[in-house]
Amino acid sequence: MTIEQTQLGKTGPKVGRVGLGAMGMSGAYGKSDETESIATIHAALDSGATLVDTGDFYGAGHNEMLIRRALAQRPREDYQLSVKFGALRGPDGSFGGVDTRPEAMRNFLHYSLQRLGVDYVDIYRPARLDPAVPIEDTVGAIAEMVQAGYVHHIGLSEVGAQTLRRAAAVAPIVDLQIEYALITRGIEREILPAARELGIGITAYGVLSRGLLSDSLRANQTFAPDDFRAHSPRFQGENLTANLRLVSALAEIGDRHGVSVAQLAIAWVLTRGADIVPLIGARRVDRWTEAVAALDIRLSEPELAAIEAAAPAEAVAGDRYAAPQMAMLDSER
Repeated sequence: MTIEQTQLGKTGPKVGRVGLGAMGMSGAYGKSDETESIATIHAALDSGATLVDTGDFYGAGHNEMLIRRALAQRPREDYQLSVKFGALRGPDGSFGGVDTRPEAMRNFLHYSLQRLGVDYVDIYRPARLDPAVPIEDTVGAIAEMVQAGYVHHIGLSEVGAQTLRRAAAVAPIVDLQIEYALITRGIEREILPAARELGIGITAYGVLSRGLLSDSLRANQTFAPDDFRAHSPRFQGENLTANLRLVSALAEIGDRHGVSVAQLAIAWVLTRGADIVPLIGARRVDRWTEAVAALDIRLSEPELAAIEAAAPAEAVAGDRYAAPQMAMLDSER
């Protein structure tokens, strides 16, 4: 199939209607297969997706080097790389805060360009707001990298409406990367309206709520120690039990339409506007194939109402991150 394209924000590039999030290919959800991961990247591009999202701290650089291998034979103009920076990691994998100082940004960018094997990054963004560095300083420094040709566009991640406005006053912001799903709709209050007012697109991650909105967890509810979900409140004890009831209600709707819960969840996000580009965190070809088929699903207003009634956002149990990570999210303040 050939995925249609949409413009990312009023100043951004044309990208595929859905993008590929590569984080899960580097251990975030337990062990993954590199050969299958590379095949998934190829499948995404072959289907018409163009946006590949990564972070320099995914697998401590492993993700970027994996993407380099996958894209080695692809023309550079056929894909866009979205890269997050700033998260600090220890050798044991622990997080040590965020550093988005201009000098740190330039250092991170240099290493990303080397690991990815490219001359420029299409969209470069701080992974989180650094409380010690004004957003104006970070965005202004990235703007200098745009002028130098090392970056083509500036993005942000998990920031609130006020920060979004401050950043946009310094330089054009093409998109905000933030979690958005049927059961994670907090951005609808202030952040999404502000982004639309400013002409900033949304690249939505977590559209399947890290696999919660799928059929897989009903069969297997155990997680490896290095799986993000082993420490996520939504996947623990009674929270998970309550959340799986929402999934079961969605499954009944999906069964009536001959689609999976994951496809239903992606199709719902796609109805929220052409300025929202879902990032599909597939790490297997069959998962990508299943996800991208959601583009063909057409949901009527009564069907959308039924979906939202089956899984209302206020019914989800547990925060989307553990407390220390929630405290780092400017978007949650």
